Amino acid sequence: MKKVQANSYLAYRVARTRPQIRLFCFPYAGGNAMVFRGWHRLFPDSIEICPLQYPGRGNRMREPAFTSAGPLAQDLTEALMPLQDLPFAFFGHSMGAILAFEVTRELRRRQKPLPFHLFVSATRAPQVRCSDPVAYNLPEPEFIKELRRLNGTPAEVLENAELMALMLPMLRADFAVSQTYAYVEKGGPLPCPLSAYGGTEDPSVSIAALEGWHEQTTSAFSLHMFQGDHFYLHPLETLLTAKLLSELRQPAEAHLVPQVSH
Repeated sequence: MKKVQANSYLAYRVARTRPQIRLFCFPYAGGNAMVFRGWHRLFPDSIEICPLQYPGRGNRMREPAFTSAGPLAQDLTEALMPLQDLPFAFFGHSMGAILAFEVTRELRRRQKPLPFHLFVSATRAPQVRCSDPVAYNLPEPEFIKELRRLNGTPAEVLENAELMALMLPMLRADFAVSQTYAYVEKGGPLPCPLSAYGGTEDPSVSIAALEGWHEQTTSAFSLHMFQGDHFYLHPLETLLTAKLLSELRQPAEAHLVPQVSH
């Protein structure tokens, strides 16, 4: 296996002088690290925001994109292990939530430190069966029609034939990662607190499907709904990051308070 460079995944990371915790942010299918490019301004200096850049996009456009969740989660795990010198948390949206979950499980399998909090957004619990039609292998016109329906790709991008020719391989690869993912029960629920977020107007992810995440932790679980669709994180960025910060503070402080012996 090739040696994975952590910095190849860290795009738009703004290093803090003395960070106390790191928040790794996993983008959705078709997304890239720029989704989180402004988040560092919405968090205190004690929290270092680490947006992740998957292969096949942005500054990694020339690298082949992964088409399966398992190998991508393995690659991410290798890349993030050198950055475990501080307490850390994971936030993943849609496909990114599944990757954050699988990386956490892989870290546990390797007996490495786990995130002190796992945040999953806009995706059903992994054990909940998906009834959505498979789209990654559709002919191009039908695939673009599905992209329009999902409302996650800007219209100006969809209408730019040259840009779409560049993006379609990555988009198909990401859809394959999401739509071929098969949950396998292994190791039991995770020991870290887990928070599930969703949009009230998301037709593809119900509240019940989000509540299913409760089964994936033996620790604290919470569910919070935002007024919006599957991509609520864009118009409600300030509300979302404020909610994240409120949930990060208590567990982070628990990790940072020195243990005093008497």
